[in-house]
Parts: sequence; structure tokens; C-alpha cells
Amino acid sequence: MKIAMLQTDIVWADPAGNREKASKLLDRVHGADICILPEMFSTGFCTSPAGIAEESPSASLMWMRHEAASRGCAIAGSIAMHEDGRFRNRFCFVHPDGKEDFYDKRHLFSYGDEHREFTAGDNRVITEFRGARILLQICYDLRFPVWSRNREDYDMAIYVANWPVARIEAWKTLLRARAIENQCYVCGVNRTGNDPYNTYSGASALAGPDGNVIVSCGDKEDIAVTANIDLDLLRRFRNTFPVLKDADDFTIDEL
Repeated sequence: MKIAMLQTDIVWADPAGNREKASKLLDRVHGADICILPEMFSTGFCTSPAGIAEESPSASLMWMRHEAASRGCAIAGSIAMHEDGRFRNRFCFVHPDGKEDFYDKRHLFSYGDEHREFTAGDNRVITEFRGARILLQICYDLRFPVWSRNREDYDMAIYVANWPVARIEAWKTLLRARAIENQCYVCGVNRTGNDPYNTYSGASALAGPDGNVIVSCGDKEDIAVTANIDLDLLRRFRNTFPVLKDADDFTIDEL
């Protein structure tokens, strides 16, 4: 399965402009099964979302539907969305056949006041696509390993993010850690550029189940990088070194 990481410099509060940038990145990708955009790819990380977040159903979600259907691949990324009087940081995974899976961010970034305006999600979401089981996660979730603990129920975790340069080494380290401890592929797609609050340096990456980085985007702006994941190799790795069989037996309470 081919994964495309679409690392972009998000234009603040400009959904139409960001969709145009994303379409140009998609034009550079050929034969990908999943194309992944960063967190809040249409607006930037807006913790004061009034007047910035998109109304549901958002134009960006409709754009994702069109791109997925026309290109024959899944399109993934999170959108700041206003729905039923609440703001949600919503990971949208749109299948080319019209199926859609949604994950609302569980761990809101209180250090940046995200929790003051946004409503946290209460469901751990795994989607299945072309034989792969995929855990959907957003940015700050990366710091909370219990929430992403592999119960032998997923093959790849996707983290979409607006992770600033000041803490970029933590991003790089934690992506690899989540891959190692969960014996899975981990794909982290981050943004570049600046918003009114932070500077971002990308470092989007795909790590294998041994923790080694398969491919990275570096700090380049508006770049599309592709790599393959191999589910047969993953199964052989888990069978040869069956760490998950010895995991602690516990359950996670929902919110």
C-alpha cells in the first residue's frame, strides 16, 4: 500500500487557498492509496475558532469527497469544524467509494487553550482500508501512549499535526516510540511555515514497526512524499518477535 504525506505551509484562516494548495500537491502524487494532510489543513491550528472554523458540512470535507472519488484514493486530514453549536477538531478519513470515518481529537492541547473552545472526542476510531486497519490520531494524542495502545487491532497509526519547531525533537522521538511499542507502522504528517503563534518545520515521517524511519519530508514546504507499507512484512515481524502477545491486559474507559 502506497502512502502519500502532503506536508504544506498552511495559510492562516484561508480554507479556499489551502484547498488549492492541497490540490496542487495531489497532482504530484501518482498511484497512492492514501493521501494524508496535516491537522486543521484548511485553516491552521485555530484555538479561537469563532469565524475561522468551517461550518458543517464543511466545504473542505466536500472537497475531500471529490478528490477521493476522482483520484481513486483515500484522503485524510483534520478540519476545525463547527457543528451543533460545538467546535471539534475532526479527523476525516474519506474513502474513494464515499464511505467516511471521523475521529474527534481526544486530547485537546490545554497548553494552547484548545480545550477552552473545542469539545473532546470520546471514541477511539480504527478504519479499514484496502486490507489495512488504521488508527486515527491527532497531534497531542501522540504524547499519550495508553490511548494508542495496540490491542492487536490495527496495523498503522496516522498522526496529523501542527507540531511546532520548539518541540520537534519530541515529535520525531515519539513517532518512533509509538511504532516500536505497538509493532505497527506510524505515519506522522506535520505542517511547515508560520501562523500567528508558532513556527513549524515539518519533519513528517513514516516509521516501520521496528522504529526505523522509512521516509521523511524534512523541513521542505509544500512537498508530497510517498512510501510503501508492507502488511505481509508486518505480520512476519510480529510473528517472529511477538511482543504484543506479552502486553498488559487492560481496557481504556471512554470519556
